[in-house]
Amino acid sequence: MILKNGLIWTENRWVKSDLKIDEGKIAVISSSITPEEREEVMDANGNLVIPGLIDLHVHLREPGFTEKETIKTGTEAAVRGGFTTIACMPNTKPVIDNVETLHYLQERIREESRCHVLPYAALTTRLAGKELTNFEELTKLGAFAFTDDGVGLQTASTMYEAMKKAKLVGKAVVAHCEDMSLVKGGAMHEGEKSRELGIPGILSISESVQIARDVLLAEATGVHYHVCHVSTKESVRIIRDAKKAGIHVTAEVSPHHLLLTEDDIKKNDANWKMNPPLRSKEDRAALREGLLDGTIDFIATDHAPHTPEEKQEGFERSPFGIVGLETAFSILYTKLVTDEGFCTLEELLHWLTVAPSNAFSLGKGVIKEGEIADITIIDLQKEENIDASTFASKGRNTPFHGWNVKGLPIVTIVNGEVKWNKGGVAVC
Repeated sequence: MILKNGLIWTENRWVKSDLKIDEGKIAVISSSITPEEREEVMDANGNLVIPGLIDLHVHLREPGFTEKETIKTGTEAAVRGGFTTIACMPNTKPVIDNVETLHYLQERIREESRCHVLPYAALTTRLAGKELTNFEELTKLGAFAFTDDGVGLQTASTMYEAMKKAKLVGKAVVAHCEDMSLVKGGAMHEGEKSRELGIPGILSISESVQIARDVLLAEATGVHYHVCHVSTKESVRIIRDAKKAGIHVTAEVSPHHLLLTEDDIKKNDANWKMNPPLRSKEDRAALREGLLDGTIDFIATDHAPHTPEEKQEGFERSPFGIVGLETAFSILYTKLVTDEGFCTLEELLHWLTVAPSNAFSLGKGVIKEGEIADITIIDLQKEENIDASTFASKGRNTPFHGWNVKGLPIVTIVNGEVKWNKGGVAVC
């Protein structure tokens, strides 16, 4: 296959070139490539050709919660959003906490996945925070990293032992940070909006106190410690100080925490309920500053689908989480690059491609001869109104329904195969 006349992001510069894909890899990048007889040619003129996007925080819900999402629907949502590699969380039913369940998940990924899927394994059995899983066997079977995402690990001694085991097998500990003794049944950020709506709040320090504990444990064990979905200014400060101290800590931030605040919540609508919750304007400003100065390494969606029936229960009764795979690039590009000028297109691409790859040494996120052909084509001029009813994901739970956005992924290529073509690129 040859992509003709695209504006290619390669070696940290834009080059208008042709790109030839052969046996799943990028074979040639050149100003002009002549197709062989019957070779497929795709006209990318006027569009960006970028590395496939990477999302290291996704909930595919399979096994056990297939009414919310499946590997097939979740990865279809991923390729429609321009993602070629995602990592799926282990809070399924049963939990991915043993080799039999991990093996089953891997078989389902091989059968159904539309993109690369890296499976996490749990830190503790049933995510209960007590008994550690078998790190050695799960690593041998291909666990990407270890996490109890969805719940915070409450006991410091258990986290300490988990980090020691993860260090031995060369894997990262990926942490959802939440001290439940400070949550007290909260459903949204503790602040003016929670008081206005009469909804119990969640203190910011419920997140930051666990991060403070964990970075010291990471220093003691030498493990790679990664913080999921950072949401508060205190958390950013702790992570920044930890990095300055030479501790191996990385961190991610979600699109919704970069774009929204508690002030955007107008009513008791659970499509705005996520964990961690939307915070204050000061918190959002700290997240953005942390992303710019490298304290926060990359962006991850925390794609968390639920059924419409579950989300109709309101803030106090419905589950936490929103979907994000199909909206991430367009909302970030529209708001952060074009509307606000907060960052450049190139910085945004860095946070969605090479930065997550570098944080976990994936060897992905670049377009270069000899590399795997994971490629996304973006039409920066194309606009659309986000309509949750059209999502490939089973989840419709998004606060971005109705937003007018531009900068749309229109073709996604995984291992050299076209997995999504929105129809805007002609196949010659």
